[in-house]
Amino acid sequence: MANLKTLDVFFSSQSFHEEELRNKVVVVIDVLRASSTIITALMNQAKGIIPVEDMGEASRISQSVGSDNLLLCGEKDGIKIEGYDLGNSPFEYNSDTVKNKTLILNTTNGTKAIKKAVGSAELYVGSFLNLSTIVQTLHEEEKDIVLVCAGWRRRMAIEDLLFAGNIVHKLGNGSLHPEARDGAKVAFGLYDKFRDNIPEVIHSSNHAVRLKDLTDEKDVDYCSQTDICDILPVLNDGIITNFYAKKEV
Repeated sequence: MANLKTLDVFFSSQSFHEEELRNKVVVVIDVLRASSTIITALMNQAKGIIPVEDMGEASRISQSVGSDNLLLCGEKDGIKIEGYDLGNSPFEYNSDTVKNKTLILNTTNGTKAIKKAVGSAELYVGSFLNLSTIVQTLHEEEKDIVLVCAGWRRRMAIEDLLFAGNIVHKLGNGSLHPEARDGAKVAFGLYDKFRDNIPEVIHSSNHAVRLKDLTDEKDVDYCSQTDICDILPVLNDGIITNFYAKKEV
């Protein structure tokens, strides 16, 4: 059963040191858009996703693997990287494109947060798209839980914090532990205030406004949906796969 007293929330990938995640279960959250894109790719039967921190790492891995079933994917400041196969819109990750492919993913915020959290005991990727699956998984965890919001360029992103608050709210059945950590309190309070208007709040967020200047508004609409799948992305040996697909093998 999840320990709600020790449950913590970090507001960006810059708000913690790697040592703070040792022996803990971590959920990395980047609603707009890396988490949502990773979930969508796995939903459309991508073989796995290799998160990288920068273009140099992506290039080294792609050269060493050299497979026809490998796709270079990602964005810098919201824009698809020149020469890459795919950007970071979940709509690019359809079944015809990603099925049975391994994806190298490089994003401005999300994959950097994942890389920083690799020393945790278990690392999952969450967004509103797989909310209930994440909550169900965390309910069964005995280790301490940390929700890591990727944020945007070292700053808080309200959509990530809203999702973290949604998790805290559901794990506590609508109540906050009296000795809850400050991060969990803030996330819970934010979600409790805006819980009836999640899509509207996401659309008006700083990150969404920036994104809509660069791409179609449909990305924000898509990422604001709740529970469209039961995908559980988990990182093992540097590759993110669907936990349930792995269990079925």
